[in-house]
Amino acid sequence: MHTELYAIVAAYLMGLAASRCGLPPLVGYLGAGYLLHYFDVPLSESIYRISDLGIELLLFTVGLKLQWQTLLRREVLGVGSLHMLIVTGCTGLGFLWLNRQITGGLLLGTSLAFSSTVLAVKVLEDNNELFTLHGRLALGILIFQDVVAVGLLALAGAGQPALWAVGILAFPLIRPLAFRFFTLSRNDELKLLLGIFLAFSGGELAKAIGVSEDLGALWMGALLAGHSEAKDLADKLWSLKEAFLIAFFLQIGLSGIPDSSQFMQALQLLLFLPLQGILFFLMFVFLRLRARTAFVTALALTTYSEFALITTRMITDTGLLPAYWNSVMGVAVALSLALAAPLNRFSHRIFTTLEPFLIRFERAGKHPDHAPTRIGSAQWLVIGLGRTGTAAYKALEKRSYPVLGLDADPTRLAKHRQQNRRVLYGDAEDPDLWDNLSFQGLIGVILALPGFETRRLAVQQLRSRGFRGLIGVSAFNPEEDRVLRQLKADVIFHPLDEAGERLAERMEESLHA
Repeated sequence: MHTELYAIVAAYLMGLAASRCGLPPLVGYLGAGYLLHYFDVPLSESIYRISDLGIELLLFTVGLKLQWQTLLRREVLGVGSLHMLIVTGCTGLGFLWLNRQITGGLLLGTSLAFSSTVLAVKVLEDNNELFTLHGRLALGILIFQDVVAVGLLALAGAGQPALWAVGILAFPLIRPLAFRFFTLSRNDELKLLLGIFLAFSGGELAKAIGVSEDLGALWMGALLAGHSEAKDLADKLWSLKEAFLIAFFLQIGLSGIPDSSQFMQALQLLLFLPLQGILFFLMFVFLRLRARTAFVTALALTTYSEFALITTRMITDTGLLPAYWNSVMGVAVALSLALAAPLNRFSHRIFTTLEPFLIRFERAGKHPDHAPTRIGSAQWLVIGLGRTGTAAYKALEKRSYPVLGLDADPTRLAKHRQQNRRVLYGDAEDPDLWDNLSFQGLIGVILALPGFETRRLAVQQLRSRGFRGLIGVSAFNPEEDRVLRQLKADVIFHPLDEAGERLAERMEESLHA
């Protein structure tokens, strides 16, 4: 047990150091894994099992929030498949030119085309962007890649799903029973326990029929995505999932430190990665996405996947490639994650710097992610149509005010349009929104956005562009209040505190009535 304690201490200290340097803690966790390997700290197999469970929980929670129509977009199927074919073909030609094992090279090339689901989803969730347009596109391509990865594992010798693999199609039969248990589990602890059971049972059922456990967990979550409490369950699993995923990042470092020649090969693979990001970007803009959406989505996908470590192991076990490729891929994946994490954190700022160059690649015509320029007759603008924003919209509409809503989640917008609400696509982190939006006739703006940095930026953009109307913004702690007041926000709303105050007022009204 004391060796696991060393791992926890190392992960905490390295994560703290990375955080103090402005990097995500996961970069520190990767470093902690290499540090433990360097000092030859022995760890039990439990660390690897915890890692597997963390990935299953992650994919299960992603499945809970999954919208199936996302996978049917041409940006997902078209870009995902074409990118994979090009990367695989280039790798195969490289192995042919070097007169090496072409079959192993083709399989390795397919592995190199996979992007890290763990990192991309974690970064998008941390930035509250998982369900924006670019977040949904990235998630759709990641799921497409995961499905291909399962087939590759079978081809490389990880198992023989054969006809039994169609058993995963029977998973929908579990849906009514799971929904029934959701209804019976009124206690929060029971709901959490049910979620853990469903995630792991999905993995075990998939394993029993020869399919990836990760895919089973994802599929189980996706089947439950339509339940009214699916999102709440995903939120409850958040902390547990985060703790388990630390083991995943540790095990990458624990896989071993390669020699100098292998390290150079890993660096060569790393230099190949930006070309994949450029390829993603060009394909997205070809499909008429704006340069900003294409860049942010491509950057989220510009990593090597944890699946590449698994498939490479299978390829070397069958003799299609030498065993040293395991170490090479381990370093390449680790370095790609370490570099991609901070880049994705500042993706919008990076795009702003590169915008004059990147917008030259945009195609003429209407874009699906076009930023609005006019608000029509609206007097009030609500940005962010979650629970708080939707409630604000309804309240203003009830008072007969002309109101317009903006949100970056296409699925959420579709639901509001079904209820005849005036809503448009708009991403508060998009500079074009603030550069081109007309404020004429606007009395006030309500900012009901999840991330504080996004709210801060929105207030700053409004005031810097001369908006003199009212700005109302939600806040959750005194530090946020101080910053928002300095930026000249007029009304600061505390959802949790003021909900309690309003409840007390209504109770008093009922008492007098």
